[in-house]
Amino acid sequence: MRILAIDTALAACSICVMEDGAAEPLLSETQIMERGHAEALVPLLQKCLNALDGGLTSIDKIAVCVGPGSFTGLRVGLSAARALGLAAGVPVVGVTSLSAYAAPHIMAGTTLSIATLIDARHGNAYCQCVTGGGRMLIAPARMAVSEIMEILNRSGGVKAVGPGAGLLKDDTGILGLQVFIEASAPAPDIAWVARLGLAADPSYAPPDPLYLRGADAKPQGHRRIAHEDT
Repeated sequence: MRILAIDTALAACSICVMEDGAAEPLLSETQIMERGHAEALVPLLQKCLNALDGGLTSIDKIAVCVGPGSFTGLRVGLSAARALGLAAGVPVVGVTSLSAYAAPHIMAGTTLSIATLIDARHGNAYCQCVTGGGRMLIAPARMAVSEIMEILNRSGGVKAVGPGAGLLKDDTGILGLQVFIEASAPAPDIAWVARLGLAADPSYAPPDPLYLRGADAKPQGHRRIAHEDT
């Protein structure tokens, strides 16, 4: 099986093509960027698919990073993945940014819990934590960093990964949480999005955005126009 992976959720525009069982992708391209994913993705896809023997017709499955991430970036990747899946007649699966960051550390066989963090600002983080044995300690959520630390304090040593890993520091020294901060790229390795996508079941991993916070816009109820009952 050959998969095309797409990630525009965070600070990169990335694609790769990988075959099931292969150690490395057939091709891979990543452009680091905070903005401009919409302008960068289509030329990047064209370049890679043109260089691929068989092009889009050789793709059996598509994986796309579903977040958490920027609203605009997510929509760019999801729209492209769905459109390509429809054109090629192949299944499209979603892979979370949190899982893609954690996967290489879990596969390396660490005994530490793996906490993936993405800065959600104002003392909050998008977080997921899995024990070295694969048990979920914290399901994907947007939480206060202090609350995350209190939960993880009961788990022993923790390896923090992801662009928000540095948030997981016990500056007060009260909790005594042992944290090993792993330097992470601005976006997960696209090859791991592909590997997770190869293993994902389309029935349980749909290409739907993972929003872990409510909308910023709120309805202004006090300005609603009154309607008479009829």
